[in-house]
Amino acid sequence: MSNLLASLVSSAGALNAYDRVLEASQNNVTNASTPGYVRQRLQLQALTFDPGGVRVGDLQSARNEYAERAVRRQNVGLGREQQNVSSMSSLESLFDISGTSGIPKALNLLNQAFSAWGASPGNVAGRQAVILQAGNTAQAFQQVAAGLDTLAEDTNNQLRDTVKQINLLVGELHGYNTEALKGNGGSPGLDAQIHAKLEELSQYVDFTATEQPDHTVTVLLNGQVPLLIEDKQFPLSTGVQNVDAATAAFPNAPPLAYVRAADGTAITGQVTDGQLGALIAFRNQTLPTYMGDTSQPGDVNRMAKAFADRVNGILTSGEVSAGPPPVNGSPLFVYDATDDNNVAATLQVDPAFTSDQLGATAPGPPPVSNGIPLALSALASPTLDADKIDGVSFSEFFGALAANAGSGLEDATTGQQVQQSLVGQAKVLRQQLSGISLDEEATLLIQFQRGYQAVSKYITVLDTLTQSVIDILR
Repeated sequence: MSNLLASLVSSAGALNAYDRVLEASQNNVTNASTPGYVRQRLQLQALTFDPGGVRVGDLQSARNEYAERAVRRQNVGLGREQQNVSSMSSLESLFDISGTSGIPKALNLLNQAFSAWGASPGNVAGRQAVILQAGNTAQAFQQVAAGLDTLAEDTNNQLRDTVKQINLLVGELHGYNTEALKGNGGSPGLDAQIHAKLEELSQYVDFTATEQPDHTVTVLLNGQVPLLIEDKQFPLSTGVQNVDAATAAFPNAPPLAYVRAADGTAITGQVTDGQLGALIAFRNQTLPTYMGDTSQPGDVNRMAKAFADRVNGILTSGEVSAGPPPVNGSPLFVYDATDDNNVAATLQVDPAFTSDQLGATAPGPPPVSNGIPLALSALASPTLDADKIDGVSFSEFFGALAANAGSGLEDATTGQQVQQSLVGQAKVLRQQLSGISLDEEATLLIQFQRGYQAVSKYITVLDTLTQSVIDILR
């Protein structure tokens, strides 16, 4: 009789164990598409000296931290390349080399005006056309400069938004740490939330995340700067640097961006990856080569200054009248000569300039009545070093700026495609190691449902036998 009762108790325990296993499997199926959730398994342990008896062991997670880190690492690269594509697309749009708009079109039309003036040096309409096209050329430089300023400001805004988003995501992780410290750590739900948030954070910045024995997560930017430790968050900040006028070569230049740790320490140089790293590199390295910074005037300003100075130099070398005394031509372009970072933005035709100040005669000897227009026309295909910038024509120089922007965009686009593939591969590996297979769960459900049914039938038999024994003993 005692053996029958013991068997009943053992079978009831087995039913409870199978029920718990089925519950865990059902939970896997329910959360198969939940971000951050991984496969959970309840292990069954055989009872000593009890054939067929089992008990439930610990709930074990299939999470593979190596696979998680691999996904986050590739996600950091994807965030970087996606931001590079966005930034370089905006930059490339400012440098149209088709000749149908912008500086290339303006230079082409101005060259045509120079040529037409050379064909008829005394024609008033031809002179007016030169002034008109010169104004359009100056305006084209102004538009590029304004576009670069806008792009710089947009990048600054993106930096602020990105840092704000990083702090927000770390704040949510801080909340999960607080829950863990209350004794709720280690649960599959909280674990899934933490890892999903870490993966979301990885597109913005490179970091290391370490789970502590109390189930809190420690997050360090670039493995060094603390963002989160237990229940303490360390928010980042960003802004633009103050310029030291005493040491800066160009004190009026647009200031560069910075990122600071919670204690105020400058960590800009440590932010090198993810969306934040790409924004910093674009704002502090790429844009200054075009628009200038405290150490350089920028190539657009250099081109504007060189072009204006060369045109003015040729014009002032010519004569409006041979005299006596001879009257030389006047400079056509004016700009802010006190700030090399501000040339393109301020370039314009002298408001006081009139068509009769255009001197067409090159004094020689011998004098050439249309020598100045011819010299100006030669700027399109220069042979003299004085007519070039960095050894090439002004159009070729602008083309090189556009080519650099285009090349940067092409590299970023290729990098984005590569990173998308790498992220996909890392996620496939993670899925293989710790993901949920609905087929596997279905097989497990069938297996333990049949086991449950078998034990139930066994209990029914035991119940019948027990009742028969009781009836015999009456």
